[in-house]
Amino acid sequence: MGALLALLALLVVPFLLLGVAFKVLITLILLPFKILGAVVKGLFGLVAGVFGLAAGGIGLVFGLLVMLLVLVLLPLAPFLLIGGIVWLALKAGSPAVRPA
Repeated sequence: MGALLALLALLVVPFLLLGVAFKVLITLILLPFKILGAVVKGLFGLVAGVFGLAAGGIGLVFGLLVMLLVLVLLPLAPFLLIGGIVWLALKAGSPAVRPA
């Protein structure tokens, strides 16, 4: 029984080595493409990060402008409304100038 097992092991080992050699060969063939893919993925990640920072900066600027509008100009709205009403009243009371 032991001799049969040894003979079977001697027959299986070359096929196992052939499978390992085939996997190593395929890995070596595909290795440059994996490296290139990693480089391209890194570059796209870097570009996306830069665009993300730019978009965040633009959002920050617009947020600050909205905050300026709400905190500074909104309290002045009643004065603008009263000024507009006075301007309309003065304009309605003055005669219209007609060109010749």
